[in-house]
Amino acid sequence: RKALSSPGKRRVLVVDGGGSQRVAIMGDEIAKLASQNDWSGVIINGCIRDSKVIGTIPIGVKALNTHPLKSLKDYAGERGCTVSFAGVEFVPGHWVYADEDGIVISEKELSLESLDD
Repeated sequence: RKALSSPGKRRVLVVDGGGSQRVAIMGDEIAKLASQNDWSGVIINGCIRDSKVIGTIPIGVKALNTHPLKSLKDYAGERGCTVSFAGVEFVPGHWVYADEDGIVISEKELSLESLDD
């Protein structure tokens, strides 16, 4: 919540929830907060809740699954570090592109033409 309360500057927050499917890491209120603070998206190695409402919020969200139970939020996490899961390294400063079919990571900004190929 703390990270998404700060100005996003069209960035994407990557959260490694350890792949847990026991609780939801994010719900609609945090997604609204992220959108209001100019975040482009959130990628979560874990679950979200309120997925129907989140789908109406102008922010991209990728997660493993949904779960109705809120997390305790007793761990604030770390910022500005490389996060690795699903065989991918998410490095601060790299570019993230996503759509309904998946996620692409690039060290450099890609042109839209190269993404359509």
